Amino acid sequence: MTTRPRRAAVAALLTCALAVPLLGAAPASASQQAHAQTQYSVPGTRSTSAPELPRPAGPHPVGRRTLHLVDRHRTDPWVPTARGRELLVSVSYPARRTGAGSPAAYVTADEARLLLEARGLTGVVPAETLAGTRTHARVGAAPARGRFPLVLLSPGFGMPRTTLTSLADDLASRGYVVAAVDHAYESLATEFPGGRVMPCVACEKVDGRAEFAGVVRGRTADLSFVIDELTDRRRTGALARMIDPRRIGAAGHSIGGATAAATMAADRRVQAGADLDGNFFVDDAGAGIGERPFLMLGAESVHSPGGDITDWDGAWSRLHGWKRWLTVDGAGHFSFTDFPWLGDRLGLPTDPEAPLSGERSWHITRDYVAAFFELHLRGVPQPLLDGPTASRPEVEFHRP
Repeated sequence: MTTRPRRAAVAALLTCALAVPLLGAAPASASQQAHAQTQYSVPGTRSTSAPELPRPAGPHPVGRRTLHLVDRHRTDPWVPTARGRELLVSVSYPARRTGAGSPAAYVTADEARLLLEARGLTGVVPAETLAGTRTHARVGAAPARGRFPLVLLSPGFGMPRTTLTSLADDLASRGYVVAAVDHAYESLATEFPGGRVMPCVACEKVDGRAEFAGVVRGRTADLSFVIDELTDRRRTGALARMIDPRRIGAAGHSIGGATAAATMAADRRVQAGADLDGNFFVDDAGAGIGERPFLMLGAESVHSPGGDITDWDGAWSRLHGWKRWLTVDGAGHFSFTDFPWLGDRLGLPTDPEAPLSGERSWHITRDYVAAFFELHLRGVPQPLLDGPTASRPEVEFHRP
């Protein structure tokens, strides 16, 4: 890997949606986008039928509820004139009966249009095709009886919570309440109640490690607030009654992974955390986690030990409990989200620098994240986390 200036490294690696691939496609220049438009304008060369997300592996049907939360005690860091800090939270949970409720949408029509526009894919994939993506969750499904661990998910910078839908629903099917969080003014494609699509103000203001550290601090407060709300029976009723507050985990993609680590350091209620291909940004990352377990899962091309644009070495040295550092050969930055899976099904070109298929990317992400939380929030032994396996040769264990 060639050495690049630190500022360029941060911009390339980290997660601003305008600098990273969407739906599995390689970052495109204007000429490449024009070529893609031409390529896909030929009848029959792309799928216009709505894709389907991967089927959850657990035994429970999945319910979905979306919450609009506002922290009136905090000023929004990007728009100080806003009335508090707004969050949009999709809660996936184990449901009581299969088929109850109505199918949960993947994204709205406006969200689909904005996601495609952000990557120059307007006209390549119809917005209605992406918006019609079929999920496996049902709105209005009655919650299953019992109490379940809670896992919070935070998306990459500029990306909406919907990019982690498959992971959220899979964990819910295994018996977790999962809260995927959208942070106001930090997403290119999130529609809040009332049809409000807030601009990604943060995308225009953040440039460099110090600013990204500020994003992490803000999101950390967001996740603690979400825990407060979800565990308060006066506010969230049946959802709160499902949650076991002694078993809470956090995970995230890209800067969302940094947020999971920082939330663990700041909030002792979070018992386990996972970072999916994200730098940490804060100088003392890992220092406050202590002996609580943490998983680092990322692309081999960036997050191998000693990499010149990753800060995982330092974070690893400050983790003193159960920990794993795993890298995936052939993975790219978005291999740990829904995008490669959807890109394959929509007939989009894959990034030649991240040749791992969408299906393989999904199975690796699902299996290791689920195993991590099964071990540390449920106490169920997971041999998959003990070392390399022949069935997953792409995954390398590092113990620097």
